[in-house]
Amino acid sequence: MSKRDYYEVLNVSKNASADEIKKAYRKVAMQYHPDRNPGDKVAEEKFKEAAEAYEILSDPDKKAQYDRFGHAGLSGNGRGSYSSNMDDIFSQFGDIFGEDVFGSFFGGGRRGGGGRSRGVRGSNLRVRIKLTYEEIAKGVNKQIKVKKHVTCGVCNGSGAKDKTSVQACGTCGGSGQVRKVSNTFLGQMQTVTSCPTCNGEGTTITHKCSACKGEGRVYGEETVSIDIPAGVQEGMQLSVGGRGNAGERGGASGDLLILIEEERHKELHRDGINVAHELHISFTDAVFGTQAEVPTIDGRAKIKIPPGTQSGRIFRLKGKGFPAINSYEKGDQLISVSVWTPQSLSAEEKAILEKLHDSPNLKPQPEKSDKSFFDKVREMFN
Repeated sequence: MSKRDYYEVLNVSKNASADEIKKAYRKVAMQYHPDRNPGDKVAEEKFKEAAEAYEILSDPDKKAQYDRFGHAGLSGNGRGSYSSNMDDIFSQFGDIFGEDVFGSFFGGGRRGGGGRSRGVRGSNLRVRIKLTYEEIAKGVNKQIKVKKHVTCGVCNGSGAKDKTSVQACGTCGGSGQVRKVSNTFLGQMQTVTSCPTCNGEGTTITHKCSACKGEGRVYGEETVSIDIPAGVQEGMQLSVGGRGNAGERGGASGDLLILIEEERHKELHRDGINVAHELHISFTDAVFGTQAEVPTIDGRAKIKIPPGTQSGRIFRLKGKGFPAINSYEKGDQLISVSVWTPQSLSAEEKAILEKLHDSPNLKPQPEKSDKSFFDKVREMFN
């Protein structure tokens, strides 16, 4: 099932400001919040959809990638960069609305853990992948080894030596929040903030894990499988959600950002979704015509060079270029003919050519056409 356009999900235009996007997300999230729609699976999916759209459109880098390449620019492993974990969504929701507003509308706390945040989110990682023309044309699966922070296998990310080393925070009583009541001329006002002692986690650790020193993660290496879609381009960035650095003490992992690089082809040149090749032929082949073999992304192909072909003529192989992302369009291969002029001749060859020098058939003849030179150039590349 294809994803809806993120701007459509939040009902904003592509030129919407960051504040307008945030305001639109608030409106949609309030409408479809599960606490307001208990047991409604459709509302829950729309709530997740809105959170996913906001995560992308509120991030300048991800928004730029989405505007340029659509959903394909955010999918490096066959799915979007967003992980629809409800705990993370509610955490994000509370950050957008504020702890006190969230509590006032929805019962005084976040879901999943009694209002506790789950550690510190891991940072994003950026890696470069170089692809051949063949891999770009067909799409490819890459297995890459990434050195990064991974979840500690000894404590399973908790950062504690054992279960008994994790205790409820004495300041907030395990809620992860502290409430403060102040008297104002309008009456009593209550504010809710994250607990400063446990940083909103609701627990404290008495004895840290010896392997990770209480961080819940260690430095290691992970093999990541990445499905790269066909048609990617140099400089394009894909995002694989949750495959970056592991978070501290059970926090969500960051994203893995894949920067695409193209490996230069020995005989072909890329121009958008089209491919160009310069074919050199001899003077006699240009005069009498010939059949030439040219390289393509898929291998070798034969083309017919008709008699009297002029240097600079361009032949087109339909559909032999790159596929376009987010459409069924496919580029062509353009073959520019260059007639090679010999630089050294034997005495006999020179004598033959000198006899033909004054032949009117060998003199340049202006091409009869109603079209201007610039019109023909435009036709070649359209």
